Amino acid sequence: MKLILVAGALALFFSLFGTPVLIKALARRGYGQIIRDDGPTTHHTKRGTPTMGGIIIIFSALISYLLAHLVLGSTISVSAVLILGLVVALGLVGFLDDYMKVSRQNSAGISGKTKIFGQVFFASIFGYLGTHFPDKDGLTPISLNLSTLRDTSISLGPILVVVWIAFMVTATSNGVNLTDGLDGLASGASVMTFLAFILIGVWEFGQSCAVAVTANCYNVRDPLDLAVLAAAFAGACTGFLWWNASPAKIFMGDTGSLALGGALAGMAASLRVELLLIPLGGIFVIITLSVALQVIYFKATGGKRLFKMAPLQHHFELLGWGEVTIVLRFWIIAGLSVALGLGLFYTQWVAG
Repeated sequence: MKLILVAGALALFFSLFGTPVLIKALARRGYGQIIRDDGPTTHHTKRGTPTMGGIIIIFSALISYLLAHLVLGSTISVSAVLILGLVVALGLVGFLDDYMKVSRQNSAGISGKTKIFGQVFFASIFGYLGTHFPDKDGLTPISLNLSTLRDTSISLGPILVVVWIAFMVTATSNGVNLTDGLDGLASGASVMTFLAFILIGVWEFGQSCAVAVTANCYNVRDPLDLAVLAAAFAGACTGFLWWNASPAKIFMGDTGSLALGGALAGMAASLRVELLLIPLGGIFVIITLSVALQVIYFKATGGKRLFKMAPLQHHFELLGWGEVTIVLRFWIIAGLSVALGLGLFYTQWVAG
């Protein structure tokens, strides 16, 4: 438990006090947000706000996780290392996209196909490596079976597992990316989901089959250390949110959103709660679905729109809702979704 507190506190400190340093560095280089002309007109005032803030989130989480283990003399886990590798890799994909936008001074960035390829490529490597490195009990970071609220007996096999993990990571990272459209929305929602993963990791550790073999015990390789990693990300996102809240002094950019999506998907897979990610990340799912529905409806009706604009948060902006109002109400939805996910997780344990 000390590791969780130390990692979270260190990440909060590094992010809270490191973000203004990054803001100044980015501003000096002119790395400001490029605003699309076809977006809400209220966003035009945000043009030039420093972006690529995901750098400090990744740095804070990574350094605090490692320092916490160094200070308390604990061993880092393979599961956490693989997730951190995925986070850094996706962060680099996002950074390339952000850098091309600011260097070219347009909102194009890298092509959509290139971005998807990068996400799928690194997610596939994560999925492949995750099925290796068994511990003394034969547990690997990622199971070969499908997991819902816990690991199931549905075997996917090595190839389908990699495909499934690649889909999970790509969908989640794009979901967080689509949510990152209003000040503080994605970072605040991410904090709630990471906090849920702390609780899940601690609970799975306490009910681990390695501790006591019971009917409801969990076979998860490194649940407690994954809780430590979740605490590091929760602290990093909280510190960043201080500066990202409206009016934002910095945006996380694709650097942050792709990385955070990778972290969330990686933890869900490693904690054996893959499908539980749907309610835990409910706001990301809802916003992603709004984009999919908009596209489907547009094509099916020959150009009509289901929403005034997608993603969903921009629809409410065009209805006249204030940005802070939208963010707060979406945070409420995110909180209720997390509560639902935790309720399902606990109910399954009681009923099982």
